Amino acid sequence: MSIVAHLEQASLRPEQELAALVAQASGDGAVVSFVGLARAESKSGGPVERLILEHHSILTQQSLNEIAVAAGERFDVSHVRVVHRCGEIAPGEPIVFAGAAARHRRAAFDAADYLMDRLKTEAVFWKREVGEAGSAWIEPTAADHADRERWS
Repeated sequence: MSIVAHLEQASLRPEQELAALVAQASGDGAVVSFVGLARAESKSGGPVERLILEHHSILTQQSLNEIAVAAGERFDVSHVRVVHRCGEIAPGEPIVFAGAAARHRRAAFDAADYLMDRLKTEAVFWKREVGEAGSAWIEPTAADHADRERWS
């Protein structure tokens, strides 16, 4: 099994991440991936000029590693790949790539879903939206936590 968990400070290129995952999955029957994009609108409906993901290089990387390893241990997958942006991100730009490869599709789907539920609630980032109304911190919602609890 291979596990990749990477914190990306430059542009995230989902097509390259998917190609790397597919190349590793030569003996598998399924590859599932998810790409999260920065939204152009805040929860209150105002325009977002940029998203800022502040991080602690050691703690954030450690959280990504722990989540990726847990997915690999929990599901019958051969490869797990997580790449998460940090820094300033413009609306429409990719923030996260989460993918899994497995012999069968269900394990790959479940692993990718699990990765995102945990990344959304547990990855160590301080998120802030900046727009014409100023700056606002973003926290996981009750729905995000409920999604995470499905895996307990």
